Amino acid sequence: MRAGVLTLIKLAIFTLGLLPASYLAWLVESAPLANPVEFIQRFSGTWTFNFLLLTLLVTPLRHLTEWHWLTRIRRMLGLFCFAYATLHALAFFALDHDFEPLSIVSDILKRPFITVGFIAFLLLIPLAITSNQWAIRQLGGRRWQELHRSIYAIAILATAHYFWLAKGSAIVWPILYATLVGVLLCWRALKWWHKAHSFRPPVAGAPIKFFPKPPKPGN
Repeated sequence: MRAGVLTLIKLAIFTLGLLPASYLAWLVESAPLANPVEFIQRFSGTWTFNFLLLTLLVTPLRHLTEWHWLTRIRRMLGLFCFAYATLHALAFFALDHDFEPLSIVSDILKRPFITVGFIAFLLLIPLAITSNQWAIRQLGGRRWQELHRSIYAIAILATAHYFWLAKGSAIVWPILYATLVGVLLCWRALKWWHKAHSFRPPVAGAPIKFFPKPPKPGN
């Protein structure tokens, strides 16, 4: 793909990523909300999960379509996920607890759905910090990949957070999100299993070694 086309795609995604926040700001300013604190928390939490799913979708979609340029937009999707997660956390810290540390800690420890949500947010922080080429060079590709695999744990924690929060008929949405997370994680597990157990025939003309070479004297 040409660099100019990719730039346009990134610009479009960036613009679309800002739309939910812009809509939320407009609602808070102009629309009479019955419970604005709860609305802001649920809205920001939903869009955090949406961008988390989009980030996880990039790899399967790239494999299915061979659109390798998709990896170039994954970082932006991940950063939008962190941005909305930060808004979600700030709504909890500021609107619910007025930035009072004791009140915040007490609520996190007392209510399990807040506990798992807070852990997921903490795990997102190092991923956002290391989402740049400098971090990849400093950590090395293998260590960087291992760190960013924590997004799978984040997805599971986010699912648990959503389930604990839901009440009554609202459980339908957590079930839908949990199903999507399950499909995306199962796809990765199957790919890993297939790669680990795939048979690799010997190279033509290469001798088949049934026994290893004996060690040289002195070794």
